[in-house]
Amino acid sequence: MPAWPFESVPAAGAGGTTKVILRQDWDKTRVALITGGGAGHEPSHAGFIGEGMLTAVVSGEIFASPSVDAVLSAICAVTGEPGCLLIVKNYTGDRLNFGLAAERARQMGYKVELVFVADDIAIANAPQPRGVAGTLLVHKVAGHVAARQGTLTEVKAAAADTARAVVTLGLAFTTCTRSGEAPNLRIAPGQAELGLGIHGEPGARVIAATPARDLVATMVQELRPHLRSAEPLAVLVNNLGGTTPLEMNIVVKELIGSALGAQVELLVGPGELMTALDMQGISLSLLPLNAARREALLSDVQTPSWPGARRVSPVVLQPLPAIATRTFTGSEAPAVRGLIAAMCGALIENEAALNTLDRQIGDGDTGSTFATAARAVLAAMERNELPLAEADQLCLALGDRLGRMMGASSGVLLSIFFTATGTALGRKVALPQALATGLERMQSYGGAGPGDRTMIDALAPAIAALGTGGLKAAAAEAHAGAVRTAAMQKAGAGRASYVNAQNLTGVQDPGATAVAVALAAAAKTKA
Repeated sequence: MPAWPFESVPAAGAGGTTKVILRQDWDKTRVALITGGGAGHEPSHAGFIGEGMLTAVVSGEIFASPSVDAVLSAICAVTGEPGCLLIVKNYTGDRLNFGLAAERARQMGYKVELVFVADDIAIANAPQPRGVAGTLLVHKVAGHVAARQGTLTEVKAAAADTARAVVTLGLAFTTCTRSGEAPNLRIAPGQAELGLGIHGEPGARVIAATPARDLVATMVQELRPHLRSAEPLAVLVNNLGGTTPLEMNIVVKELIGSALGAQVELLVGPGELMTALDMQGISLSLLPLNAARREALLSDVQTPSWPGARRVSPVVLQPLPAIATRTFTGSEAPAVRGLIAAMCGALIENEAALNTLDRQIGDGDTGSTFATAARAVLAAMERNELPLAEADQLCLALGDRLGRMMGASSGVLLSIFFTATGTALGRKVALPQALATGLERMQSYGGAGPGDRTMIDALAPAIAALGTGGLKAAAAEAHAGAVRTAAMQKAGAGRASYVNAQNLTGVQDPGATAVAVALAAAAKTKA
């Protein structure tokens, strides 16, 4: 992948400490755009160098304005006959250093103009509003005009027009932390600061950290008086550094659903665009749209970090297809009824014992999980909801009940087992082979097999014995399989897989034991 077309160069006579980043492919035939400021706001500003946006960036130390010499070096490096425009955030250090550099450059014969960005509306009637994330929209509009051979006068006019129109407001739950310093705990848990600056300055006021919808509504309420009603807007949704992508997308959702939502035509972000180190917060920058600004924001650029502006389309929620609820017609088969009643009764009777066993290697709920399922099956049988006389339909009904009523992974696994078995029986597969099919599906989805210390260690040998030795042989093999798990020193699935060998040794797997208990009870009904 080719490197981005800019480089960092030391300023002449600056001892290599000045950080000037500029396009390598720049030929000085168009108006150059220069900006900069303190570090700590990455990807601003270097991430926006490239065709269609910035020509050069001057970086100071963290939150510190670059020196006059550094700015002058950038001007000299990229300015040709068409001249250059300095886009400056409205902080005292930036105004002074960029301003003096511009005066010195003019004295040297360069054409230099400045535009100051003061988009922060946090403090009412502030004599010098701060320049914050809205500056990026100024970069984009000015860069568009410059890329299309605009004159210095035209580029400056477009930048100044955008700077006058854009408004920004920030909100944060934490301030920022400089490397090597202790965290600033100024903002208490459960609170947020509205209108704080990008250098960690205190906000205009402290508010409760309410849900996202309310916070966005508060920000919108503050921003709306600075806009004309009903005008279409471009909105830049900026991550101040420590907010998660999930939270940023929630902000966008709530913004679109807010009182300003119908006016939002273009969206830039959400993303980390002008950050404040690790600050957990956001800012919203709003720019009213006209034909020129719309065209400028939608034009392509070649920069590392500009995310592009995209049109906001209405979100249309489509209903998902309804999943038909399966219903089963009950039928009677006394032998099957007795078999199920015995197995469920044994699981309920052994609920406490199985829980005690599970507490030694897990979270202690295996007995309750199987007993809950057993009670649900007995209740369905009492309501005549189980097709006891049709083996395939009975297995499908059990799979349906267990998937909804049993809970935990055991419930899903047994639901898969019975559903696959019932499907196979419906295709006229013999019962032993149908059960083997159910077991294969259970292993495929669950990821465990014999020897992994799960219920499969009892179920697999039981199914293998059923075809030749009947239910009594199956119960004996299930019991032997469950006993063997006590000697297995590593589990291949489930919570027991996180338990060391010392704690597993001598303890039967509770799932395998539950299978053995149920089959032992079933075998007694055939005695």
